[in-house]
Amino acid sequence: MYEELKQAVYEANLALPKNNLVTLTWGNVSGVDRENGVMVIKPSGVSYEEMKPEDMVTVRLSDGEAFDSHYKPSSDTPTHLVLYRNFPEIGGVCHTHSRWATIFSQMGSGIPPYGTTHADYFYGEIPCTKEMKSAEIKDNYEANTGELIVRTFEKLKYSEIPAVLVSSHGPFTWGNSPEKAVENAIVLEEVAFMAWHTQIGTGMQISAPLTTKANVIFKGNDKKTTLLDKHFLRKHGKNAYYGQK
Repeated sequence: MYEELKQAVYEANLALPKNNLVTLTWGNVSGVDRENGVMVIKPSGVSYEEMKPEDMVTVRLSDGEAFDSHYKPSSDTPTHLVLYRNFPEIGGVCHTHSRWATIFSQMGSGIPPYGTTHADYFYGEIPCTKEMKSAEIKDNYEANTGELIVRTFEKLKYSEIPAVLVSSHGPFTWGNSPEKAVENAIVLEEVAFMAWHTQIGTGMQISAPLTTKANVIFKGNDKKTTLLDKHFLRKHGKNAYYGQK
């Protein structure tokens, strides 16, 4: 079932390593069939080299249940679902840990629109979310990440700025198709690279909030320690749920 959408999502995922947006199995792309109420997404922790179109996982938009696959869906599936439910015009979502965009997210800083390359794709600053609360990290973390993104766009148009930086985490982008979501991720990474070097080259102070020190030093910061625990233990802990069993 959904062979055409699976093929599109498969090809979009393969574009991530091809464009140097991911390392190892990091990152994922999804696509949506709103008429049939389903989303297709990359399987969790499966290498891009080994994937096949039929390995893509189909998930119901209504309840998040996966079917039509022998693999588990990406651990970021709840985030994608929240975005599809709240951003009705999008057809694809992409998540990476691309280097330059992630640097800005770890600083807790948005990416200012310094030039026309930025303006060709993003109508204003690419925002960075607020830090997540400890309770949001501990329970329903991935869904709460999506809700945080939605709140960030309460006064912004997601169709005009199809990207966000999740604080201390990394970027999400979207578009009218999986392919377009990846294209926006490619441009986002290039824009982040140019913004960083624009600030350096013009002698500006790198744009970052005063809490930057807390963003890189986990010890002694409850929210940061909780986030560190979540990301390490979901891959390596007793109850790890990343990847395939």
